[in-house]
Amino acid sequence: MSLKQVPLHHIHQQLGAKIVPFAGFEMPVRYSSDLDEHNTVRTGVGVFDVSHMGEFMLKGEGALALIQRVSANDASTLFDGKVQYSYLPNGRGGIVDDLLVYRISALEYMLVVNASNIDKDWNWINQHVDADADVTLVNISDDMCLFAVQGPLAAKALESLTPAKLDSMGYYTFEKTDFAGYANVIVSATGYTGAGGFEIYVSNHQAEGVWNAIMEAGAPYGIKPIGLGARDTLRLEMGYNLYGSDISDETSPLEAGLGWVTKFTHDFIDADLLKQQKEQGLTRKLVAFEMIDRGIPRGHYELTDAEGQTIGEVTSGTQSPTLGKGIGMGYVPVAFSKPGSDLFVKVRDRLLKAQVVKLPFVKK
Repeated sequence: MSLKQVPLHHIHQQLGAKIVPFAGFEMPVRYSSDLDEHNTVRTGVGVFDVSHMGEFMLKGEGALALIQRVSANDASTLFDGKVQYSYLPNGRGGIVDDLLVYRISALEYMLVVNASNIDKDWNWINQHVDADADVTLVNISDDMCLFAVQGPLAAKALESLTPAKLDSMGYYTFEKTDFAGYANVIVSATGYTGAGGFEIYVSNHQAEGVWNAIMEAGAPYGIKPIGLGARDTLRLEMGYNLYGSDISDETSPLEAGLGWVTKFTHDFIDADLLKQQKEQGLTRKLVAFEMIDRGIPRGHYELTDAEGQTIGEVTSGTQSPTLGKGIGMGYVPVAFSKPGSDLFVKVRDRLLKAQVVKLPFVKK
Protein backbone atom coordinates (compact mmCIF):
# COMPACT_ATOMS: atom_id res chain seq x y z
CA MET A 1 0.00 0.00 0.00
CA SER A 2 1.39 3.39 -0.95
CA LEU A 3 2.04 5.86 1.86
CA LYS A 4 0.01 9.05 2.19
CA GLN A 5 1.58 12.47 2.64
CA VAL A 6 0.34 15.24 4.91
CA PRO A 7 -0.54 18.45 3.01
CA LEU A 8 2.58 20.26 4.27
CA HIS A 9 4.96 17.45 3.34
CA HIS A 10 6.92 19.83 1.10
CA ILE A 11 7.50 22.23 3.99
CA HIS A 12 8.92 19.47 6.18
CA GLN A 13 11.25 18.49 3.36
CA GLN A 14 12.39 22.12 3.03
CA LEU A 15 13.04 22.21 6.78
CA GLY A 16 15.36 19.22 6.41
CA ALA A 17 13.20 16.74 8.31
CA LYS A 18 14.01 13.07 8.27
CA ILE A 19 10.87 11.49 6.82
CA VAL A 20 9.85 7.96 7.85
CA PRO A 21 6.81 5.71 7.30
CA PHE A 22 4.38 5.96 10.23
CA ALA A 23 0.74 4.83 10.45
CA GLY A 24 0.41 4.76 6.67
CA PHE A 25 1.93 8.23 6.18
CA GLU A 26 5.29 9.73 5.36
CA MET A 27 5.93 11.68 8.56
CA PRO A 28 8.72 13.91 9.92
CA VAL A 29 10.46 11.99 12.73
CA ARG A 30 13.01 14.71 13.52
CA TYR A 31 14.40 17.99 12.18
CA SER A 32 17.53 18.36 14.36
CA SER A 33 17.86 15.81 17.17
CA ASP A 34 15.29 14.06 19.34
CA LEU A 35 17.00 15.39 22.47
CA ASP A 36 17.01 19.02 21.31
CA GLU A 37 13.40 18.82 20.15
CA HIS A 38 12.27 17.12 23.37
CA ASN A 39 13.90 19.81 25.52
CA THR A 40 12.49 22.58 23.32
CA VAL A 41 8.95 21.42 24.12
CA ARG A 42 9.59 20.75 27.83
CA THR A 43 11.11 24.18 28.43
CA GLY A 44 9.88 26.42 25.60
CA VAL A 45 7.58 25.82 22.65
CA GLY A 46 7.51 23.57 19.60
CA VAL A 47 5.03 22.72 16.85
CA PHE A 48 4.15 19.25 15.58
CA ASP A 49 2.38 18.59 12.30
CA VAL A 50 0.09 15.72 13.29
CA SER A 51 -2.25 16.03 10.32
CA HIS A 52 -2.20 12.24 9.94
CA MET A 53 -4.74 11.99 12.78
CA GLY A 54 -8.34 11.18 11.89
CA GLU A 55 -11.45 13.31 12.45
CA PHE A 56 -15.09 12.21 12.22
CA MET A 57 -18.11 14.52 12.48
CA LEU A 58 -21.31 13.15 14.05
CA LYS A 59 -24.47 15.26 13.70
CA GLY A 60 -28.13 14.82 14.59
CA GLU A 61 -30.43 13.93 17.49
CA GLY A 62 -28.89 10.44 17.60
CA ALA A 63 -25.23 11.53 17.73
CA LEU A 64 -24.88 11.38 21.51
CA ALA A 65 -26.64 8.01 21.78
CA LEU A 66 -24.23 6.54 19.24
CA ILE A 67 -21.19 7.91 21.08
CA GLN A 68 -22.58 6.54 24.35
CA ARG A 69 -22.98 3.10 22.78
CA VAL A 70 -19.52 2.81 21.24
CA SER A 71 -17.35 4.60 23.84
CA ALA A 72 -16.70 3.79 27.48
CA ASN A 73 -16.59 7.30 28.95
CA ASP A 74 -19.84 9.14 29.66
CA ALA A 75 -20.25 11.76 26.92
CA SER A 76 -23.54 12.97 28.45
CA THR A 77 -21.44 15.00 30.93
CA LEU A 78 -19.93 17.08 28.13
CA PHE A 79 -20.94 20.67 27.47
CA ASP A 80 -20.34 22.86 24.42
CA GLY A 81 -16.61 23.50 24.13
CA LYS A 82 -15.57 20.53 26.28
CA VAL A 83 -13.26 17.65 25.22
CA GLN A 84 -13.25 14.14 26.67
CA TYR A 85 -10.70 11.32 26.50
CA SER A 86 -12.27 7.91 25.89
CA TYR A 87 -11.83 4.58 24.13
CA LEU A 88 -13.85 2.25 21.90
CA PRO A 89 -14.34 -1.22 23.44
CA ASN A 90 -14.15 -3.99 20.85
CA GLY A 91 -16.89 -6.36 22.07
CA ARG A 92 -14.46 -8.93 23.46
CA GLY A 93 -12.71 -7.08 26.24
CA GLY A 94 -10.11 -5.25 24.16
CA ILE A 95 -9.74 -1.78 22.68
CA VAL A 96 -10.54 -0.74 19.10
CA ASP A 97 -8.84 2.62 19.68
CA ASP A 98 -8.51 5.48 22.12
CA LEU A 99 -9.86 8.86 21.03
CA LEU A 100 -10.99 12.36 21.92
CA VAL A 101 -14.65 13.42 21.86
CA TYR A 102 -15.38 17.12 21.17
CA ARG A 103 -18.85 18.50 21.89
CA ILE A 104 -19.45 21.33 19.45
CA SER A 105 -23.17 21.46 20.28
CA ALA A 106 -25.87 19.13 21.60
CA LEU A 107 -26.35 17.92 18.02
CA GLU A 108 -22.76 17.98 16.76
CA TYR A 109 -19.62 16.17 17.91
CA MET A 110 -16.13 15.59 16.54
CA LEU A 111 -14.19 12.41 17.23
CA VAL A 112 -10.39 12.48 16.87
CA VAL A 113 -8.83 9.05 16.32
CA ASN A 114 -5.40 7.56 15.73
CA ALA A 115 -4.07 7.66 12.18
CA SER A 116 -3.39 3.92 11.97
CA ASN A 117 -7.00 3.18 12.93
CA ILE A 118 -8.98 5.65 10.79
CA ASP A 119 -10.60 3.05 8.51
CA LYS A 120 -10.97 0.51 11.32
CA ASP A 121 -12.68 3.02 13.63
CA TRP A 122 -14.89 4.38 10.87
CA ASN A 123 -16.14 0.91 10.00
CA TRP A 124 -16.60 -0.07 13.65
CA ILE A 125 -18.66 3.01 14.55
CA ASN A 126 -20.79 2.71 11.41
CA GLN A 127 -21.58 -0.92 12.29
CA HIS A 128 -23.36 0.35 15.40
CA VAL A 129 -25.58 2.96 13.78
CA ASP A 130 -29.26 1.99 14.13
CA ALA A 131 -31.10 2.06 10.82
CA ASP A 132 -33.68 4.55 12.12
CA ALA A 133 -31.23 6.72 14.07
CA ASP A 134 -31.12 10.45 13.32
CA VAL A 135 -27.35 10.70 12.95
CA THR A 136 -25.08 11.64 10.06
CA LEU A 137 -21.42 10.62 10.06
CA VAL A 138 -18.80 12.34 7.91
CA ASN A 139 -15.15 11.30 7.74
CA ILE A 140 -13.28 14.60 7.30
CA SER A 141 -9.80 13.14 7.97
CA ASP A 142 -8.47 13.83 4.48
CA ASP A 143 -9.71 17.43 4.57
CA MET A 144 -8.17 18.52 7.89
CA CYS A 145 -4.75 19.46 9.20
CA LEU A 146 -3.79 19.42 12.85
CA PHE A 147 -0.91 21.35 14.43
CA ALA A 148 0.05 20.74 18.06
CA VAL A 149 1.77 23.79 19.56
CA GLN A 150 3.18 22.46 22.82
CA GLY A 151 5.26 23.75 25.70
CA PRO A 152 5.08 26.25 28.58
CA LEU A 153 5.48 29.20 26.17
CA ALA A 154 2.72 28.04 23.79
CA ALA A 155 0.09 30.56 24.93
CA LYS A 156 2.51 33.47 24.62
CA ALA A 157 3.66 32.27 21.19
CA LEU A 158 0.09 32.12 19.86
CA GLU A 159 -1.68 34.98 21.63
CA SER A 160 -1.13 37.48 18.80
CA LEU A 161 -2.92 35.16 16.34
CA THR A 162 -6.31 34.89 18.06
CA PRO A 163 -8.77 36.84 20.21
CA ALA A 164 -9.26 33.70 22.33
CA LYS A 165 -7.91 34.04 25.87
CA LEU A 166 -5.44 31.19 25.68
CA ASP A 167 -3.96 31.76 29.14
CA SER A 168 -7.33 31.18 30.78
CA MET A 169 -8.58 28.38 28.51
CA GLY A 170 -9.33 25.36 30.70
CA TYR A 171 -7.54 22.06 30.12
CA TYR A 172 -9.53 19.86 27.72
CA THR A 173 -11.71 22.71 26.49
CA PHE A 174 -11.79 24.32 23.04
CA GLU A 175 -13.11 27.32 21.15
CA LYS A 176 -14.13 27.89 17.56
CA THR A 177 -12.48 31.22 16.95
CA ASP A 178 -10.54 33.42 14.55
CA PHE A 179 -6.95 32.29 14.18
CA ALA A 180 -4.21 33.71 11.94
CA GLY A 181 -6.81 35.52 9.85
CA TYR A 182 -9.10 32.51 9.37
CA ALA A 183 -12.57 32.10 10.88
CA ASN A 184 -14.03 29.14 12.79
CA VAL A 185 -10.73 27.46 13.61
CA ILE A 186 -10.86 24.95 16.46
CA VAL A 187 -8.26 25.86 19.10
CA SER A 188 -8.10 23.14 21.74
CA ALA A 189 -6.24 23.10 25.07
CA THR A 190 -5.13 19.52 24.56
CA GLY A 191 -1.95 17.68 23.62
CA TYR A 192 0.11 14.52 23.97
CA THR A 193 3.20 15.90 25.69
CA GLY A 194 2.28 16.93 29.23
CA ALA A 195 4.04 20.25 28.60
CA GLY A 196 0.85 22.28 28.11
CA GLY A 197 -0.22 23.91 24.87
CA PHE A 198 -2.83 23.78 22.16
CA GLU A 199 -3.97 21.81 19.15
CA ILE A 200 -5.14 23.76 16.08
CA TYR A 201 -7.58 22.15 13.62
CA VAL A 202 -7.69 23.79 10.18
CA SER A 203 -8.85 22.94 6.67
CA ASN A 204 -6.19 21.82 4.21
CA HIS A 205 -6.40 25.05 2.23
CA GLN A 206 -5.68 27.05 5.41
CA ALA A 207 -2.81 24.86 6.55
CA GLU A 208 0.20 26.56 5.00
CA GLY A 209 -0.94 30.04 6.01
CA VAL A 210 -1.59 28.91 9.58
CA TRP A 211 1.72 27.01 9.83
CA ASN A 212 3.67 30.05 8.60
CA ALA A 213 1.79 32.34 11.00
CA ILE A 214 2.55 30.04 13.94
CA MET A 215 6.24 29.91 13.06
CA GLU A 216 6.41 33.70 12.67
CA ALA A 217 4.48 34.50 15.86
CA GLY A 218 6.48 31.92 17.80
CA ALA A 219 9.91 33.03 16.55
CA PRO A 220 10.57 35.44 19.46
CA TYR A 221 9.89 32.52 21.82
CA GLY A 222 12.25 30.12 20.06
CA ILE A 223 9.58 27.95 18.45
CA LYS A 224 10.89 24.99 16.45
CA PRO A 225 9.27 22.25 14.36
CA ILE A 226 9.21 18.98 16.30
CA GLY A 227 9.09 15.42 14.97
CA LEU A 228 7.55 12.14 16.06
CA GLY A 229 10.71 11.03 17.85
CA ALA A 230 10.37 13.71 20.52
CA ARG A 231 6.59 13.23 20.59
CA ASP A 232 7.18 9.66 21.72
CA THR A 233 9.65 10.49 24.50
CA LEU A 234 7.47 13.37 25.71
CA ARG A 235 4.32 11.24 25.92
CA LEU A 236 6.18 8.39 27.59
CA GLU A 237 7.56 10.68 30.30
CA MET A 238 3.92 11.40 31.17
CA GLY A 239 2.88 7.74 30.93
CA TYR A 240 0.38 8.36 28.12
CA ASN A 241 -0.64 5.14 26.36
CA LEU A 242 0.30 4.58 22.73
CA TYR A 243 -2.16 2.52 20.70
CA GLY A 244 -0.47 -0.51 19.16
CA SER A 245 2.14 -0.63 21.93
CA ASP A 246 0.58 -0.15 25.37
CA ILE A 247 -3.04 -0.74 24.38
CA SER A 248 -4.58 -2.76 21.56
CA ASP A 249 -7.41 -5.10 20.60
CA GLU A 250 -5.74 -7.67 22.86
CA THR A 251 -5.42 -5.55 26.03
CA SER A 252 -8.04 -4.93 28.69
CA PRO A 253 -8.74 -1.25 29.31
CA LEU A 254 -8.94 -1.95 33.05
CA GLU A 255 -5.53 -3.65 33.04
CA ALA A 256 -4.24 -0.66 31.05
CA GLY A 257 -5.27 1.77 33.80
CA LEU A 258 -8.23 3.18 31.88
CA GLY A 259 -10.75 2.50 34.64
CA TRP A 260 -11.00 6.28 35.15
CA VAL A 261 -12.64 6.66 31.73
CA THR A 262 -14.75 3.50 32.04
CA LYS A 263 -18.10 4.82 33.28
CA PHE A 264 -20.75 2.26 34.15
CA THR A 265 -23.33 5.05 34.38
CA HIS A 266 -24.41 4.22 30.82
CA ASP A 267 -24.76 1.10 28.67
CA PHE A 268 -21.83 0.70 26.27
CA ILE A 269 -20.23 -2.15 24.37
CA ASP A 270 -18.50 -4.54 26.83
CA ALA A 271 -19.95 -2.79 29.90
CA ASP A 272 -21.11 -6.08 31.47
CA LEU A 273 -17.88 -7.88 30.64
CA LEU A 274 -15.71 -5.10 32.08
CA LYS A 275 -17.90 -4.78 35.17
CA GLN A 276 -17.44 -8.50 35.78
CA GLN A 277 -13.69 -8.20 35.28
CA LYS A 278 -13.56 -5.35 37.78
CA GLU A 279 -15.55 -7.33 40.36
CA GLN A 280 -13.46 -10.48 39.93
CA GLY A 281 -10.21 -8.54 40.18
CA LEU A 282 -7.39 -8.10 37.68
CA THR A 283 -4.60 -10.62 37.19
CA ARG A 284 -2.16 -8.20 35.56
CA LYS A 285 -1.63 -4.47 35.24
CA LEU A 286 0.21 -2.01 33.05
CA VAL A 287 2.95 -0.52 35.23
CA ALA A 288 5.53 2.21 34.86
CA PHE A 289 9.13 1.54 35.86
CA GLU A 290 12.43 3.36 36.08
CA MET A 291 15.76 1.70 35.54
CA ILE A 292 17.97 1.31 38.62
CA ASP A 293 20.82 -0.25 36.61
CA ARG A 294 22.12 1.56 33.57
CA GLY A 295 20.33 0.53 30.41
CA ILE A 296 17.52 1.46 28.04
CA PRO A 297 14.38 -0.70 28.01
CA ARG A 298 13.00 -1.19 24.51
CA GLY A 299 9.65 -2.46 23.31
CA HIS A 300 9.29 -6.28 23.56
CA TYR A 301 12.25 -6.73 25.93
CA GLU A 302 11.39 -9.37 28.53
CA LEU A 303 10.44 -8.36 32.08
CA THR A 304 11.45 -10.91 34.72
CA ASP A 305 11.47 -11.50 38.45
CA ALA A 306 14.70 -11.68 40.47
CA GLU A 307 15.14 -15.34 39.48
CA GLY A 308 14.94 -14.52 35.79
CA GLN A 309 11.45 -15.98 35.27
CA THR A 310 9.57 -14.09 32.55
CA ILE A 311 6.59 -12.16 33.96
CA GLY A 312 5.86 -9.78 31.07
CA GLU A 313 7.41 -7.57 28.42
CA VAL A 314 8.14 -3.92 27.83
CA THR A 315 5.38 -2.23 25.83
CA SER A 316 7.09 1.19 25.61
CA GLY A 317 10.57 2.20 26.71
CA THR A 318 13.20 4.86 26.16
CA GLN A 319 15.97 6.92 27.73
CA SER A 320 14.19 9.83 29.42
CA PRO A 321 15.82 13.10 28.30
CA THR A 322 14.46 14.90 31.35
CA LEU A 323 15.44 12.31 33.97
CA GLY A 324 18.59 11.01 32.30
CA LYS A 325 17.64 7.38 32.94
CA GLY A 326 15.78 4.55 31.26
CA ILE A 327 11.99 4.45 31.72
CA GLY A 328 9.33 2.10 30.45
CA MET A 329 5.91 0.52 30.78
CA GLY A 330 4.75 -3.06 30.59
CA TYR A 331 2.12 -5.54 31.78
CA VAL A 332 3.05 -7.61 34.85
CA PRO A 333 1.17 -9.79 37.35
CA VAL A 334 -0.65 -7.76 40.01
CA ALA A 335 1.81 -9.02 42.64
CA PHE A 336 4.56 -7.00 40.92
CA SER A 337 2.47 -3.87 40.28
CA LYS A 338 2.87 -1.95 43.54
CA PRO A 339 5.15 1.12 43.39
CA GLY A 340 8.53 0.17 44.82
CA SER A 341 8.36 -3.40 43.45
CA ASP A 342 11.51 -4.66 41.78
CA LEU A 343 11.48 -5.83 38.16
CA PHE A 344 14.28 -6.87 35.86
CA VAL A 345 14.64 -6.05 32.18
CA LYS A 346 16.40 -8.66 30.08
CA VAL A 347 18.87 -6.86 27.81
CA ARG A 348 20.91 -9.27 25.69
CA ASP A 349 21.46 -11.96 28.36
CA ARG A 350 21.76 -9.59 31.30
CA LEU A 351 19.09 -8.84 33.87
CA LEU A 352 19.01 -5.11 34.61
CA LYS A 353 17.20 -3.97 37.74
CA ALA A 354 14.22 -1.62 37.56
CA GLN A 355 11.62 -0.37 40.01
CA VAL A 356 7.88 0.22 39.61
CA VAL A 357 6.94 3.90 40.06
CA LYS A 358 3.83 6.06 40.04
CA LEU A 359 3.04 8.06 36.92
CA PRO A 360 3.88 10.50 35.57
CA PHE A 361 7.63 9.91 35.39
CA VAL A 362 8.15 13.66 35.06
CA LYS A 363 6.08 15.71 37.50
CA LYS A 364 4.58 18.89 36.07
